[in-house]
Amino acid sequence: APEQRRFDCMAARKYKKGDRLVYPHHGACTVEKIEKMTAFDVKQDYLKLKVAYTDLVLMVPVANAESVGLRDVINDEEVEEVFAVLRKKEARMPTNWSRRFKNHSEKLRSGDIYQVAEVVRNLSIRDKDKGLSAGEKRMLTRARQILVSELTFALNVDTEAAEQKLASVLP
Repeated sequence: APEQRRFDCMAARKYKKGDRLVYPHHGACTVEKIEKMTAFDVKQDYLKLKVAYTDLVLMVPVANAESVGLRDVINDEEVEEVFAVLRKKEARMPTNWSRRFKNHSEKLRSGDIYQVAEVVRNLSIRDKDKGLSAGEKRMLTRARQILVSELTFALNVDTEAAEQKLASVLP
């Protein structure tokens, strides 16, 4: 299980300024610094993470990095696997709006890049075929942001190039 191996190495890992990581539901982040902070009378090291596409800064206790799902950016092989998910033309999803929305929300919350890619693919296909509700449009925008932020780091390109690559791969 590559995901389990990935999480195992996150727990023992020594973080440093400039590390590029992925935080579930927010996407790619950069470690700005590691600082000692006291919260609830407990002093511990925190990662100060700058989210790639916003001004959002997250503070995550190093000891909790694994449990919140913090992970490394995908490698070249995994990028190709993400593109394979995006290329699939058939998207099985519930026809019922609320079930579909719930299903896609769970996939986004998972932090799994392949599930995020599925959401982007499914909603992109549905948008072309039947259009999206306002809620699904927001979800597609959010999912694309998360995916593009990680592709930017994984491919070592700017946001525009990652957006173009994503557009070229989608059915």
